Amino acid sequence: MQSILGIDVSKDKHDLVLICEGRKFHKVISNDLKGFEQLGKWLKKYQVTQLHACLEATGQYGEPAAEWLYNQGHQVSVVNPARLKHYGESKLHRNKTDKADADLIAEFCLKEKPSLWKPLSTEIKHLRALIRRLQALKDNLQQEKNRLQSGEKDVWVTKDLETHIKFLQERIDATLKEIEDFIDQSPGLKSQQKLLTSIPGIGDLTANTLLGEIGDFSAFEDAPQLAAYAGLNPKGHRSGSSVHKKTRISKQGRVELRRCLYMPAVSSLSSNPVIQSLAYRMSMTNHEKMEIVVAAMGKLLHLAYGVLKNQLPFDPDYGAQFNYSS
Repeated sequence: MQSILGIDVSKDKHDLVLICEGRKFHKVISNDLKGFEQLGKWLKKYQVTQLHACLEATGQYGEPAAEWLYNQGHQVSVVNPARLKHYGESKLHRNKTDKADADLIAEFCLKEKPSLWKPLSTEIKHLRALIRRLQALKDNLQQEKNRLQSGEKDVWVTKDLETHIKFLQERIDATLKEIEDFIDQSPGLKSQQKLLTSIPGIGDLTANTLLGEIGDFSAFEDAPQLAAYAGLNPKGHRSGSSVHKKTRISKQGRVELRRCLYMPAVSSLSSNPVIQSLAYRMSMTNHEKMEIVVAAMGKLLHLAYGVLKNQLPFDPDYGAQFNYSS
């Protein structure tokens, strides 16, 4: 039986549960090269030469361990946290400790055999870094604008805020130019950007963000799996006939993708015939506005998956020839 490694990821350390020859072993390592070397010695102690490791998709904290294991020749799966959460609920998993979480992840890997992961290319890593830097600058700019508009009276502070706002805008412009220059110098990325922007509602920046945050679209088996990765499922609340709370976007999945798709979805309601048709059908069945916007976000992601899979630009009549969802 193949050895299994479940990894509960955190910023400074990883809890590990190894399933080897029917037995379980637990270890904690630091989230750095020294810790990974300790992991290698630990695996050698139990004569494990090949294994299937599994961890949650928690952003940058888990990537170094995943890459180290991949480079050592091991199989690695990086799984949507929502999928692990649902698995835990199905198993009545109640203990919430790092060791228990690692044990659950190892069990999930053993039973479910999730699809395998591979590291992002160097160009995708650079694009992702640029996209995230751009978003950080925009967030900082908005914070400073809010401070300036909050009624600050001190002359020196007001002037400093104005100076910083100007500086941040310059850095945003410079980062946007760097992103576009990088895309223009990367034929593969440029080709994918062109396909994505053929979809009404998706502009250059949204396309670039999708490419940077998703990376290899082909790593997903189908469009619904990609949509689940983004957490694009509406979360409603109904109880009998008296309790009906507003539908909101589920907070499971990648917030970066939901953030970048919201305004394009709103725009596509008036520009994309496929989205308009979807919105009309939903409005006829009394869906709320937020449910329609969330569905539009998900549909845009389905369309993005379809044009990249088929390597053909968007056409509203593709439906007769191609399936955007798989």
